Amino acid sequence: MVVNGLDRPLIADVDAERAVLGACIASPKVALEVAEILAGPDDFLREQHRTMFWALVELATMEKPTDLISLRDHLQASGRLGDAGGIRYLVEVNESLVAVGQATHHAGIVAKLAERRRAVQAAMRLLQKLENPERETGDALEEFAADVSRARHPDARPGGRIRLTPASQIQPRPVVWAWEDDGHGRIPAGSLISAAGREGTGKSSFGIWLASEITRGTLPGTLYGQPRQVVYVAVEDSWSHTLVPRLIAAGADLDRVYRAEAVVDEGETTTLSLPHDLAELESVITKHGVGLVVLDPLMSTIGGTIDTHRERDVRKALDPLARLADRTSAVVLGIAHFNKGTGTDASSLITGSGAFKNVPRAIFGFACDPDDGTRVMTQTKNSLGIGDLPSLAYRIVSAKVETTEGTAEVGRFVFDGQSDRSVAQILGDRTDPDERSERDEAAAWLDEYITAQGEAPANDVMKAGTAAGFSKDTLKRAKNRAGVESRKAAFGSGWVWAKVHTEGSTKGAKGA
Repeated sequence: MVVNGLDRPLIADVDAERAVLGACIASPKVALEVAEILAGPDDFLREQHRTMFWALVELATMEKPTDLISLRDHLQASGRLGDAGGIRYLVEVNESLVAVGQATHHAGIVAKLAERRRAVQAAMRLLQKLENPERETGDALEEFAADVSRARHPDARPGGRIRLTPASQIQPRPVVWAWEDDGHGRIPAGSLISAAGREGTGKSSFGIWLASEITRGTLPGTLYGQPRQVVYVAVEDSWSHTLVPRLIAAGADLDRVYRAEAVVDEGETTTLSLPHDLAELESVITKHGVGLVVLDPLMSTIGGTIDTHRERDVRKALDPLARLADRTSAVVLGIAHFNKGTGTDASSLITGSGAFKNVPRAIFGFACDPDDGTRVMTQTKNSLGIGDLPSLAYRIVSAKVETTEGTAEVGRFVFDGQSDRSVAQILGDRTDPDERSERDEAAAWLDEYITAQGEAPANDVMKAGTAAGFSKDTLKRAKNRAGVESRKAAFGSGWVWAKVHTEGSTKGAKGA
C-alpha cells in the first residue's frame, strides 16, 4: 500500500501499535513506561489507537486497573468507546498482547515511525511551497528546517527563532522575600512553592496559617504591614465545616480570603484546571491585588488531559504557573502529598512526576513523630536563598470556633521555635527499628540526667552522653522524647538543656 508516495511499512506499523496497546491493557505500569517513550497519542497512526492509548494513560495515572473491562467502562463513561473502535476492536487489540518486556521495544518502533511520518509531512509541505513561484527558495528551506526540527521534537513551539540578549543589558535585582525568618529568606515573592507531607501532618494547616498572615499583613517580609487578598482553591476540604472555621481560628481577615472556582455553565462551577484557567487566574490576581494563591492539593488542579507521572506533561501546567507567579509577584502555594515510598528526602517523596519538586522555588516538608507527637517542618529546597535553614517545630492546637449552629472544634497551626530534628530524621526513625531503640535508651538517660541537674550546659550534656555511649546526633533526636529543650542560659552566654517549659516558645518562627 502506498501513502503520500511512500510504502505504508515505511511510515507505520499497525501490528506494533496493537502490540503496544495490548501490553498496556495488561499492565498499568507498562502504560506509563510507554508514555515516557512516545511523544504523545499522535504517535499512533490510527485514530482508534490514539483514543485507546489516551484512555489507558488516564487510567494508569489515576492508579486504576487498565484491564479490558476497566478500559471499556472508562471509554464508555467518557463517550469515546465508538472512537476507539467499539468493544469488538478492544477485544481484538487485547489479543495482540506481546510479552510485557517487549512492549518498550515495540513502542520505540511506533515512535520512530511517527517521527518519519512527521518528516514526510514536512517534505510534502516543502514541495508545495517550492511549486509556488512567488515563494523564495531560501525562506522555504528555512521553514523546512524548522519543520524537520519539530518532526524530531513535536513539543517544540512554532517559530524556530532564538533571540540573544547580552547579560550586560539585563538589570541585576536582589531577591525580594515574602517571608523572612530570623533574618533569612524562606519564601521568595512571585514564586511557586510547595508544602508536602503525609496525611495529617499539618501541611494544609500551614496553608491556612500563611493565608492568615498575608491577610493581616503580619508576615515578616516585603508584605509586612500591607494586608493582601488570598485566593484559595480547596478540593478536598469543606469550606463551611473546615476551611472557614480554621481561618477564623487562625485570625484571618475573612473579607480578604476568596474561594476560587471555575464557572463552566450558568450557575455551575468546577475546580480550576491548569493550564486551561491560568489566564483567568492571572486576571483575578492582578485585579484584586492578590498576594497568595493556595492550591490544595496542587495535583487536583492539573488538567485531566495531563499525565501527572510525565515530567514533560506536568511542566505544561507548572512552568506557566511559575511564570504567572513571577509576573504578578504573588506567592503560589501548592499542597502536595507524599507517595508510599520509604525514603527520607521530602522532595523526592512528592507524589507524581519530578516536575512537582523541580519547578517550585521552595519546598517545605512536614512530618510527625508517631511516638512522641513531635511535628517538624524542614525547608528541603530554597533555590534563591540559604539551603540549610534550621527546621522549625510546630503544633496543631485545638481551637473552638463559635458558629450560629454551635461550636466547631478545629486545629490551629502554631510554630514552636527551631528544632534540632529534621523531617528526614523523623522519616528515617520510622523505618529503622534499631535507631528507634537507641533513641529510646538515650531519652531515658537524658531524662534522668537533666532531672538530676535541673539544667546543664549543652557541651556538658554532650560530653556526659558521649561517655555513656550515645552519639551527639542520637542525643539531639532524643531531646523531644525526653521532654528536654535547648535555650539561652539565664546568666552568662551559651546554651543550656533543660526540661521543656509548658507554655512553649515561638522564637525562630516570626509571624507565627
